[in-house]
Amino acid sequence: MSSTERTLSVSVWRGNAEGGHFEDFQVPERDNQTILDVVSWVQQNLDPTLSYRYACRVGMCGSCAMMVNGKPRWTCRTHVGKVAGEDGRLEVAPLRNLPVIKDLATDMDPFFDKWVEAEGRFHPTRTRAHDVERVDPHSAARQKADAGIECINCAVCFAACDTVAGNSDYLGPAALNRAWTLLNDVKDAGRQEIIEAVSGSGGCHNCHSQGSCAVFCPNELSPITSIAGLKRETTKALFGWGG
Repeated sequence: MSSTERTLSVSVWRGNAEGGHFEDFQVPERDNQTILDVVSWVQQNLDPTLSYRYACRVGMCGSCAMMVNGKPRWTCRTHVGKVAGEDGRLEVAPLRNLPVIKDLATDMDPFFDKWVEAEGRFHPTRTRAHDVERVDPHSAARQKADAGIECINCAVCFAACDTVAGNSDYLGPAALNRAWTLLNDVKDAGRQEIIEAVSGSGGCHNCHSQGSCAVFCPNELSPITSIAGLKRETTKALFGWGG
C-alpha cells in the first residue's frame, strides 16, 4: 500500500472455542467494496492463516454470514460504505450464538440440530407409486407456506435472536419458520409431530416477539410471523379446536 492510499481499520476476531481476541489490520479502501472483499484481502495479503467461510459470493448460499459491527450480515452483499462507522472502522466477528471453530468460521451443527428437533423435515403423504399430489397455489395454506420457503439456512436470524442467546433449548427462528412451512404444506403428513415438537419447552412459545429475525433476514422473510402462526395452531391443538 502506498502512503497516499486510503485505508480501512479492520478488527477481525481470531481464535477458537476456547477463546480469542480481535486483531487489527489496515486494508486498502476500494469503491463498491464488500465486507467479504475486506476479509479475503486480509487472508490473501496479510495473514493466510485466517479462517472464514464463503462459497457463491452473490447472496445465494448464505455461508459467508458473520457479525459486522455487532450485527449479523451476509458479508458478500454488505458494502463497506453502508456499515463502516463514522471513523471508518470495521469489526468482523463470527456469528453469535454458535460455537466458533476457528476465527470467523462457526460450527453450524447446533443450528441444524434445531431443525431436526422442530421436525423440520418433510413427512411425505405419498410414495413413488402414487400420482403427484396437486397443490392449489392460491389456497390460504399454500400462500402461508410460500411466505417462508425462501430460507437458505444462513443462520443470520439465529445469530440475531436474543432468545437463542439466553435459552440454549430454544429452537430458534429458522427451525420454527421451517416447521410452519411444513405445517401448511398439503403434501406433508407430519402435522401432529410438528405440533408436538414446537409446543415443547424450547418451542414457539419461548419467542418474545422482539422481531430481530425479521429485521436482519437478508431474504426479507418474517420468521416472527411464522412463529405467531405456530403459537396459534399449538394453542388450538391444546384446546382441541381443530387444525
